[in-house]
Amino acid sequence: MSKMHLVMGGRVKNPMTLEFEDLTKIDVVGVFPDYASAEKAWRAAAQRTVDDAEMKYVVVHLHRLLDPDAQQH
Repeated sequence: MSKMHLVMGGRVKNPMTLEFEDLTKIDVVGVFPDYASAEKAWRAAAQRTVDDAEMKYVVVHLHRLLDPDAQQH
């Protein structure tokens, strides 16, 4: 299985958590085939909102969700 990564973000209720205020307003940046390209997209998205502490972007390791029994690398 390819190691797909999702980059997404949005406004959080508390900057210390990942509880998003409104799931209908999540910004899906995209799905990427490797961590390096996902990280590059994450950095670009996070940089656009660097002055807004309530905006948070994350990299989700989709391959871990799709196959949780696979060995972690």
